[in-house]
Amino acid sequence: MTQEELQQLVEEVSLAAFQRPFRHQAVFNKRLKTTGGRYHLADHHLDFNPTLFSLTDQETILGIIKHELCHYHLHLLGRGYRHQDRDFKELLKRCGGLRYAPRIEGTRKTSLRKLLYRCRDCGQLYPRQRRIDITKYRCGRCRGKLALQQTAD
Repeated sequence: MTQEELQQLVEEVSLAAFQRPFRHQAVFNKRLKTTGGRYHLADHHLDFNPTLFSLTDQETILGIIKHELCHYHLHLLGRGYRHQDRDFKELLKRCGGLRYAPRIEGTRKTSLRKLLYRCRDCGQLYPRQRRIDITKYRCGRCRGKLALQQTAD
């Protein structure tokens, strides 16, 4: 889907589901990773996650667009546009928008590198994600020297 097709789709959904025109910009934002879209309060444009759009079905895409349009229209009307506001929840339910973006398997890092350090004296374990300088740091319990136990790269 191109930017122009996205803009046209958002305008059509806005008229069909809300009976109000969408007069601002809808764009793809590659930096979005965990969310389907984002509404900007300052200039009223909408960002959408291109990865999510390419990996999901049309019904999910429409649900994401409706969710962001709920924020858009409620904010412009001066009503509760935030997720916890009653106006937002009611409008989202009425138009059939998605409350949460679906999780796409394989698009997010599930686990970081795990390092396990152990104190040579008392055996205290220190799981870490980043390497530490074992010549500089000591055990916090007994001040003993640390040793790298295992890595899972």
